[in-house]
Amino acid sequence: MTPAPPGGSGPRATSDDTGDERADDTAGDRADDKAEDKADDILDDNEAQAQQEPARQEPEGGAHRHLAHTWDEARQLAFDCATPIPAAPIPLRQALGRTLAADVVAVRDMPHYASSAMDGWAVNGSGPWILAEPGQRLAPHQASPIATGGLIPAGAKAVLRSESGVIGADEDGLPVLKLGGSAKPGDPRNGDHIRKAGEEAAEGDILIKTDTVLNPAHLALAALAGNDTLPVLGKALVRLVFTGSEVVTSGMPAPGQVRDTFGPQLAAVVEMLGGICAEEVKIGDTYAEWLAALEDSEPVPAGESLPADIVITTGGTGRSGTDHLRRSVAELGGRLLIDGIAMRPGHPAVLAELPDGRYILGLPGNPLAAMMALCTIGAPLLAALGHAPIPPLSEVPCGSMIDADPGRTRLMPFRLLYGMASPAQHTGPGMMRGLAAADGVLVVPPHGVQLGEPVPAFTLPWSAPLPDLAAAPGAPKPTAKRAARKAAASGGPVDWSALLG
Repeated sequence: MTPAPPGGSGPRATSDDTGDERADDTAGDRADDKAEDKADDILDDNEAQAQQEPARQEPEGGAHRHLAHTWDEARQLAFDCATPIPAAPIPLRQALGRTLAADVVAVRDMPHYASSAMDGWAVNGSGPWILAEPGQRLAPHQASPIATGGLIPAGAKAVLRSESGVIGADEDGLPVLKLGGSAKPGDPRNGDHIRKAGEEAAEGDILIKTDTVLNPAHLALAALAGNDTLPVLGKALVRLVFTGSEVVTSGMPAPGQVRDTFGPQLAAVVEMLGGICAEEVKIGDTYAEWLAALEDSEPVPAGESLPADIVITTGGTGRSGTDHLRRSVAELGGRLLIDGIAMRPGHPAVLAELPDGRYILGLPGNPLAAMMALCTIGAPLLAALGHAPIPPLSEVPCGSMIDADPGRTRLMPFRLLYGMASPAQHTGPGMMRGLAAADGVLVVPPHGVQLGEPVPAFTLPWSAPLPDLAAAPGAPKPTAKRAARKAAASGGPVDWSALLG
């Protein structure tokens, strides 16, 4: 369920003020924070209990409550749990942007016959030429009309372009072809304007190499070689399940309602992360609706869409009486791989596997929390299923001091200012404004970050790659003496986040 949108935020990030919790928050934002803090208390209680009790054996075939994973653990587990989807042939029209699984080879010469490169006349010898019927063998000093791409008739030595010839009459009044227009003396020379068989490729030539990401020209070349399908690496089919009876999909929401933020963005992000969004459905908040949405797929009739490899749900990952994801997974005989992540926002995220091999990715109901959970475990899962490496992390110098938050990784959208990554404003769990303007996301460790300290970061699926700021031309080497001199000259460190609007 998506809660009411929260209010504003301030520029400084601390352990009690992390970019989504500000002293001047509106009442809506405070409500979001209270809900998240309550869930964090549950998470902390579970961690304390884990230190006092031995781990319990997971019941076979059932959904088991796992203690929260660290951010790094959850990310790696989501990648390691999946096996790449096998390669398969797909129609050319569906192959754009896919990765080729095997070489495309010319099965015969291309073109497989000699053809005309111009509209005009196929001719044998020098002119003038007596006109013959199209397609018949040409004797010396004969010509026949031909179009671009037309089969060169037997006996033809060249093609005379249409703008280089004129039809006249001989002494007996019979029609003949003569040079004229733009023709030069001696035109056409043998071989002029004839595309020879095998000119583009010989039989057995590799036309497109394995692992090529297919563009429109590749598809045209494959079609030219006689292919109707191409073998491509597998990609995950994704079914999106949107929940929340209070969510409206158009217009301004009334009091007690919220506008759908997942519909306009989630399918697009899934595609950017390497998935194929096959279906979108909206359900209410009842257990029966949840169970029906996750139930095993029926046998697929020939010609219809395949069942999804991943079902991504929104909301329902909490532990109230209206949150039914875990109960539905247990009822279907599934097992929880990840049940909570020690991070903020997005810690209630769930990853489960059903007996039929489908994965269930449960995202929190708040928009920003959901996107951070998707980037944390959805991106590695889609990468693994789609034959890609785990998404890389970069390092950027932090543009503000971020206090410690023991036991919890914080994901903070940031903007680059003067080569420093400064946490963005408007990044409450239910907000999207900060993420929309962000250059990437900081992965702030539990011990916090000092001003100027390198901090792990990742790019957003739609953003440009992060620059290698340490390797920039002319970038000074960070030394203690240089930092001390700069601090003394400027009167101390500068918190660049204050410049964010």
